[in-house]
Amino acid sequence: MRERTADRGGAAIETSGLVKVFGEQRAVDGVDLTVPAGTVYGVLGPNGAGKTTVVRMLATLLRPDGGEARVFGHDVAREPDRVRARVSLTGQYASVDEDLTGTENLVLLARLLGHRKPAARERAARLLDAFGLAEAADRQAKNYSGGMRRRLDIAASILNTPDLLFLDEPTTGLDPRSRNQVWDIVRVVVAQGTTVLLTTQYLEEADQLAGRIAVIDRGRVIAEGTPGELKSSVGAGAVHVRLRDPGQRAEARRVLAMVLKAPVQLAADPVALTARVMPEGAGATEPAVLAARALAELAGQGITVDDFSLGQPSLDEVFLALTGKSAGESTERHDEKREAAA
Repeated sequence: MRERTADRGGAAIETSGLVKVFGEQRAVDGVDLTVPAGTVYGVLGPNGAGKTTVVRMLATLLRPDGGEARVFGHDVAREPDRVRARVSLTGQYASVDEDLTGTENLVLLARLLGHRKPAARERAARLLDAFGLAEAADRQAKNYSGGMRRRLDIAASILNTPDLLFLDEPTTGLDPRSRNQVWDIVRVVVAQGTTVLLTTQYLEEADQLAGRIAVIDRGRVIAEGTPGELKSSVGAGAVHVRLRDPGQRAEARRVLAMVLKAPVQLAADPVALTARVMPEGAGATEPAVLAARALAELAGQGITVDDFSLGQPSLDEVFLALTGKSAGESTERHDEKREAAA
């Protein structure tokens, strides 16, 4: 416990030039990270970006092919046992035994971790109650919903409270209610002193939980900072427009691009458009002034606007600006699109 307290305020994870190669593919290509202890650190990226490979190296499940990585000062390659003693990993898929009940799953794992049977049962009961699974404790895990399985999986990860918890896309496939329940669990775990490294494709998840975020694409960190810093890096404001007539969207796009001097994105909604506003240099026109001019020009062109707002760019817009693709799109699919366009 003294060691853990001393860690607070320092770095839980430090990597320098971390590399992993599979055949001819550099899945991780020189990743540098510093994760403060006692925080949630988000790693954001599309499918195939290298997020899971980074986690597996940090958890000592894969050996790095280059660079260095330390967890609480311990080298993951040279001191794997000391790293494993302080970390826990919850992967993308629930790893519980579906033929056992919730209680049996946790008691079995607690016994394997060295707890005597009474202590194991007590620990299991406390976690099941804390995670809202007490009523389902005696049901087989195969009869749990996806959200319940995920909560049971995270409970298993903290039977011995880890100093560092890796959550690799923990809410993939969950409904919004289950996702919020997992978020609440993460907040409680961090409040108790655990550092969490969270990989995710859900931009809202990173925004809700992470104090700092690294954006990874093609095995490299392409941006890092707080959610606010990342949003500011791609624009001082985001103009959102909803039209009454979808037939006017092409003309509205032309007008907005002319007035705002910024690329205009077409949303999936056929009447919605979004543009980032980035003032350049001293004396540049404020985003609010530009937005007002754009609204007036749209009205002058006979384009009816049902809704118009100016706000900070979303993490979704940040991700699209940095990578040229959405968070759920794989690197491989993006490569295919780019080659087809060429």
